[in-house]
Amino acid sequence: MKDKRASYEAEPIRDFRELIARTEKVDPSHIAYKYKIKYDKENIEYVCKTYSTFKKDIEALSTSLLDLGLQGKKIALISSNRYEWCTTYLAVTTGDMIIVPLDKALPENELQSLLQRSGAEAVVCEAKYISAIKNTKDSQLKHIIVMDETTEADCISYEELRLRGRKMRKDGNRAYEAITIDPEKISIILFTSGTTSTPKGVMLSQRNICSNVQAIGMYSRMLPTDTLLSILPIHHTLECTITFLVGTYFRSTIAFCEGLKSIPKNMQEFQVSAFIGVPLILESMHKKIWKGIEEQGKTKLIKFMIGLTKILAKLGIDIRRKVFKPILDQLGGYLRIVFVGAAPLDKKIIQGFNDFGIELVQGYGLTETSPVVSCESDTKKKPGSIGFPLSNLELKIVDPDSDGIGEITVKGPSVMLGYYENEEATKKTMHDGWFSTGDFGYLDKKGYLYISGRKSDIIVLKNGKNIYPQELEFLINKLDMVEESMVFARNRNSMDTSLCAKVVCSENALEGKTQEEKKEIVWKEVQKINETLPAVKHIKEVIISEEPLAKTTTQKVKRYVEIQKTK
Repeated sequence: MKDKRASYEAEPIRDFRELIARTEKVDPSHIAYKYKIKYDKENIEYVCKTYSTFKKDIEALSTSLLDLGLQGKKIALISSNRYEWCTTYLAVTTGDMIIVPLDKALPENELQSLLQRSGAEAVVCEAKYISAIKNTKDSQLKHIIVMDETTEADCISYEELRLRGRKMRKDGNRAYEAITIDPEKISIILFTSGTTSTPKGVMLSQRNICSNVQAIGMYSRMLPTDTLLSILPIHHTLECTITFLVGTYFRSTIAFCEGLKSIPKNMQEFQVSAFIGVPLILESMHKKIWKGIEEQGKTKLIKFMIGLTKILAKLGIDIRRKVFKPILDQLGGYLRIVFVGAAPLDKKIIQGFNDFGIELVQGYGLTETSPVVSCESDTKKKPGSIGFPLSNLELKIVDPDSDGIGEITVKGPSVMLGYYENEEATKKTMHDGWFSTGDFGYLDKKGYLYISGRKSDIIVLKNGKNIYPQELEFLINKLDMVEESMVFARNRNSMDTSLCAKVVCSENALEGKTQEEKKEIVWKEVQKINETLPAVKHIKEVIISEEPLAKTTTQKVKRYVEIQKTK
């Protein structure tokens, strides 16, 4: 029976081999990837890879890795978002090897630490990481496979391995086909991002991720006609599962972004219709759109047209994409849907994109849940919430307070196997199959889930009241002169805990002002916010920062780092 929360039926997939075979079988000539290999303006070269080519490259690379004696072994993967990353990920996992995707942006010592901790016997990487990899102490590494051209004699060329695998298969090697995939077994180790001081290795199976891919497909749909722009770091489970694997599930085309500043250009040249974003990206895009409207003196006209199109929409006439075509053209002209994760997004931003005919689908998840726990569907949305729990998951709010807010716990097929070589941490978060997310939230009467904040971020005042800093940050970030903010507790003495806001001002917003003048202007605006809040939520101090807040590669603020700076 179809779940009432879902919008569609979705074909089940058992493992990654079924995912690839299912996609390639339907339309082998469909373009799976398109990207550039030369970037200078006079000599841009575009490459397109079909799903047939993609499948053959996976099988060839996997055959070569097996020939190196790596079956059952761990293989690390370090690179930017690119075609070779995707083929490696699936070549490893469909060949009964364990993939360990690592964050390319990590400092060298942290990269080396995770490489050593993982016990990887091979690594596939870009050439610029060779030195760091070779200098890793106590490493079990036997093979360094390089995606780019290199003169390093003790490294193996990715391209040579791929071609060697093609030849072996042509000559009758069927080692790849002889392998039976156990979808319940560990297949992926993902180290958590640095929002906490010690990354933990999350162990995931192919069943974990495939069940998540299928469940997402019941809520929201990508199309074979869609081109997805891969923006977020692909090692991160949000980008990996949704852009890469869900995109593959729906036979969409994937293009690779050259960097955050290149998003508008890439959206135009690749005719992008969908992407996965985080609030910071969407907020920045929204600000730029309205800044352009204001500079053209069209603010009143656009607001009038938004009101008019809303009235027409209620009558069943949707002309938003025609009316606002000049605005949509700034985003490439094809953008129809954006999936948003990592943190809650302001309702005004959601409505702002919707006004122009772009749908935003919010979701919530963690690495430990492969990752999506809940999301909006194409037919059921409620701005401010992060949708319904996925239909194949159970969700409980533990120890709710008087407002119904408690810790979110989850049980189901996408919940991790545990933490790699960390039984103590596993026991702390896993109880009878239930995973404690560490996030606080609540369910409304219709079953929509709302996030209040991270358990570790909650500020407990001396009177026992809980303060969720994200709620206050939302209000501060709405100020025109504010780029970003972080609210935290400052303990003046054993009896006094006060709320402090660290604020980064928008570029050029308070140009020419001294640090003290900026602080005074922002403080006056914060006081106005205080007037709308209960006394216990009043911010008592403002700190102006000239530097952006420290963040993970998915733009989550490293609170513990920023708090240390204020001590």
